[in-house]
Amino acid sequence: MGVKGTLAALPWWVKWIAVPLIALFVFGGLIASVVGFILGLLFKVLLFAALVGGLIYVVRKFTSSSGV
Repeated sequence: MGVKGTLAALPWWVKWIAVPLIALFVFGGLIASVVGFILGLLFKVLLFAALVGGLIYVVRKFTSSSGV
């Protein structure tokens, strides 16, 4: 009996509630670490883009005003 046969014999609440809860309990720290890393990386990329955009804006503003 394979995995499909074993899971087919279980009640619906075991497949759809108990198994995901156990997976979250076991792998919750890993999932939180991965999500935290991705969100931190996304924040750093957005911060970098905002800082570079601000720098370009300031440089263009001062170079256009000093050239007149």
